[in-house]
Amino acid sequence: MVKWKSEYEVGIQLIDEQHKKLFEIAGRTFELLTDDLCVDKYDKIIEVINELKAYTIYHFQTEEEYMIQTRYKKYFSHKVEHDDFINKINGIDLYSVDKMQNEYLIELLNFIIEWVGKHILENDKQLASK
Repeated sequence: MVKWKSEYEVGIQLIDEQHKKLFEIAGRTFELLTDDLCVDKYDKIIEVINELKAYTIYHFQTEEEYMIQTRYKKYFSHKVEHDDFINKINGIDLYSVDKMQNEYLIELLNFIIEWVGKHILENDKQLASK
């Protein structure tokens, strides 16, 4: 199961709340993966992908506005990471998703957990200590 941990808190309430939402999306991805009663998961996978994409765009905009307001020195490199994440989501091969649904869910879940966890701990934590 995917759970929020206090170690992910960056100390900026709005950003922490948005990070929790990303963990909720990852949690739903895990639940879908482990749902053995759902035979064809394609539509639900697409829902998760679309929600992840829309929410990360919203969240990244919040972070980027915060960085601009606080004159964060690493704004451009941080934004590049955000753009890379969105490009990865935009580049999803929906045909592959349909053909290998559980395998894709595992890949998506690993990507979310690794990227979000690493990004929060290595990059976003620096926002509060700017």
